[in-house]
Amino acid sequence: MQVLKFGGTSVGSVENMINVADIINTTTKKIVVLSAMSGTTNALVSIAESIKNTEVLSANHQIQVLYDIYKATCKQLLSNTEFYKGVLKYIELTFENLSSLTRKAYSEQLYNQIVSQGELLSTQLFNAYCNSKKINSIVLPALDFMRIDRSQEPDSFYIKKNLERALNQLPETDVYITQGFICLDALGNVSNFKRGGSDYTATIIGSAVNAEEVQIWTDIDGVHNNDPRFVQNTTPISDLSYDESAELAYFGAKILHPQTVLPVRLQQIPVRLKNTMAPKAYGTLITQNSKGDGIKAIAAKDGITAIKIKSARMLLAHGFLKKVFEIFDRLETAIDMITTSEVAISLTIDNDENLTSILKELREFCFVEVEEHHSIICLVGHAIVDHPDTHKLFQILQDINVRMISYGGSKNNISLLVNTSDKVETLSKLHRYIFE
Repeated sequence: MQVLKFGGTSVGSVENMINVADIINTTTKKIVVLSAMSGTTNALVSIAESIKNTEVLSANHQIQVLYDIYKATCKQLLSNTEFYKGVLKYIELTFENLSSLTRKAYSEQLYNQIVSQGELLSTQLFNAYCNSKKINSIVLPALDFMRIDRSQEPDSFYIKKNLERALNQLPETDVYITQGFICLDALGNVSNFKRGGSDYTATIIGSAVNAEEVQIWTDIDGVHNNDPRFVQNTTPISDLSYDESAELAYFGAKILHPQTVLPVRLQQIPVRLKNTMAPKAYGTLITQNSKGDGIKAIAAKDGITAIKIKSARMLLAHGFLKKVFEIFDRLETAIDMITTSEVAISLTIDNDENLTSILKELREFCFVEVEEHHSIICLVGHAIVDHPDTHKLFQILQDINVRMISYGGSKNNISLLVNTSDKVETLSKLHRYIFE
């Protein structure tokens, strides 16, 4: 069995849905994971924010606008078929339910209920279209088997057992269509894997069914060697290892959710990244093997805060680092980069939600400086620390004010911290130095 995931752009229009149906119409048995139609989740988040701010008129207006979009999509996709009225009724009930939620008190549970509707709508629409074209498909509800535990991690045992049960209870079919992103929490309430989590859903399912391959279909032909939004003449990378792809995803490659490869790497299930708009393109294949040494790709991560921690007594001070890191651990804030000297530590974080509390505790025993509006530029490949061409990247130091360098902590990753205002120039110059 294969698992195929299609992102919001891939199902973002009637034309694209028709294209996706053509892609999945093969003899291979498969589970298809769908995101919400592009723009839907943003609209639902905005509706939830209006409810939070008690702006009921605004929320209802946004609900009406979104309803009109889905009603028009349904008519264009399914008109003159026996499935049109059934799906239209589902859409009407969904938006009636959304309207009723505007009268309820805001909570995280209410927010999760609202934002889950996008995936539920896209799967109903797409399944009806497949059936209208005689593709043997059925909806496999993600909320019947997908659950996270109290640590917000996938409950693998629960997922595997309940997915097997759900598949056995459904009629035999060629294509099972399920929702990405959404799940239940440990208490049985609707929750989700956060933005971009449909990729994660696909590999969790891939692991549970021991798939022969997981395919992630987006609007770009695989992972590129630089960010095509900012740099010209980028090219797709044909092969990456699990480690290389994980580094790129964490440090800003938007095509992959950072945790995508985790569920499948132990079983060595390949992950293939494909372009819905160019299905014959090779894309990028992610396996346990690394092909070729040296720098393969560059990615950038924005929203970085740099913290410099100084202590005149740090030299040989037993337990100082432990004390610093315990603060970040207790306040649930991950550290991206770190460098040390005899009297100072410089580190970066990408989540400043608890920054005020962190600074308050640090200042009890050391001096602290904070710099915001930074970006991490990450260079990824196999054995790049040992590669003879790696020195080329340090030409950047004569052009850009590099604030920190992380080199040697991993053989697959070298990271540079720069001002966000210098990000695009840094990406372009590194591309020229390394790839051209």
